[in-house]
Amino acid sequence: MFEAAEVGHTLSKAVYKRRLPGLRTGLLQVQQQLRTAPFPVIVVFAGVDGAGKGETVNLLNEWKWELGTVFRNDFIVDDIASDDMKKKWNPDGDQAWMDQVQSFNFTSSNQAFNGQWSYDYEGITRANLAISYLTDAAIVAKIGMDPATRDRLLGEAYFLRAFYYFDLVNHFGGVPLLTKPLTSFAEAYSVAKRETVEKVYEQISLDLAQAKTLLPNSKHSDAAEPWRASKGAVLAMQAKVALYNEQWAGVISTVSELEGLNFYSLNPNYFDAFDVTKEATENEVIFDYDHQSLQTPRKGNGLCAPLDWGFIAPTDDFLAEFEAGDPRLAYTVNVADKAVYKLLGATNTSYKGNDDAPSNKIYIRLADVLLWKAEAYNEMGNYAQAIAIINAIRARSRTSVTVGGTLPPGGTLPDRGASVDKAVIKGWLMHERRVELGFESQRFNDLKRWGTAKAVLVALNKNFQDHNYLYPIPQGEIDKSGGSITQNPGY
Repeated sequence: MFEAAEVGHTLSKAVYKRRLPGLRTGLLQVQQQLRTAPFPVIVVFAGVDGAGKGETVNLLNEWKWELGTVFRNDFIVDDIASDDMKKKWNPDGDQAWMDQVQSFNFTSSNQAFNGQWSYDYEGITRANLAISYLTDAAIVAKIGMDPATRDRLLGEAYFLRAFYYFDLVNHFGGVPLLTKPLTSFAEAYSVAKRETVEKVYEQISLDLAQAKTLLPNSKHSDAAEPWRASKGAVLAMQAKVALYNEQWAGVISTVSELEGLNFYSLNPNYFDAFDVTKEATENEVIFDYDHQSLQTPRKGNGLCAPLDWGFIAPTDDFLAEFEAGDPRLAYTVNVADKAVYKLLGATNTSYKGNDDAPSNKIYIRLADVLLWKAEAYNEMGNYAQAIAIINAIRARSRTSVTVGGTLPPGGTLPDRGASVDKAVIKGWLMHERRVELGFESQRFNDLKRWGTAKAVLVALNKNFQDHNYLYPIPQGEIDKSGGSITQNPGY
């Protein structure tokens, strides 16, 4: 689970930190005042045991549809906004703000953007607090933390901060940079200004470089808790940063370094990465959000609940993208039963409607990373290498056991032939990414970075405009900053 709160949990004997809406009894008057700050302000008290962990539902302790904070909104801003997913199987007026994102008829007050911004800055706030503790020799000495544990936790915190900033910069462009805990109104307002995209990426790269030197050279940073951020996750994020900045040689070299660790491989069966019974034992997942049922505090996957309310359905265009016999379609979504197996973590409906389900949310897996490398090879004119990776992904799929327990029929997903046509190969790659990674919150960013979002989405009667390549800064954040945080053009 990507939470810097894990570090805070270890250090809770020394300090107490809660996000403002969660302050305890006796601080309620202060709470109302601090809500007006542009970012979460840390309140530190000596000797008070601290906050525990969150989950997909109510990480922020706020069940507030009107603020967009019930869930982390990746499935809205990255999937429903794309051509893959629609809000519901049967359209209705429930949570109309999601429909507005789907159709691109939203304003800067839409809660989808507030929710995403809030979750990311909550994560950054926790990471900053962890970094401040772990770089304080007096605190580390006081609690008797050994150097290896300190380095591992610090590396995780640097990775997490980079992860959240990467999400922010790709959704909103340049954003405020917070690199230390904020303890006063004055500090909050001093950083309430947007930095350039280049500066945000510079900070991301610095954090990832730090994390790489601190995390152990092993598949899992902690064998007892295999979901923690690892060296492999750092390398994958470094490759993704290079990809999004079209640094093709950097993508190839970094992915090659990741492969050289020999920690990961394509699973023999496509669904193994999503199967809850194979979590932490399969070989493909590099970074995911750990979910566990029946825990205190709760750690379940709350996104499985709205799947029973009719939410999250495929578009016809997405279904039509799959080639005949491709087993990935049935593993992604069972149309007849209206069941999104990838999100449920099982090829049945046992977790449908369960807000404490055990299925993990995958953010990075090897198939995704290998397709980055294929894209970079194609851009650099190494066509044979690009095609070889695409064919490896297709081969894994055509040899995967289907949902029905049989192998796909002969001739399914044949290899792509030799070609030196860059545009043709890129078309193959675009197709492969869509069917391989459907409903994994990758599609909208792919369309944006390829520069095809407007053409693709307008063809589906979405009101996508040029300025929609960036989402609006949440209007509430602009208001709280007194206007020092500026809006993106077009909103």
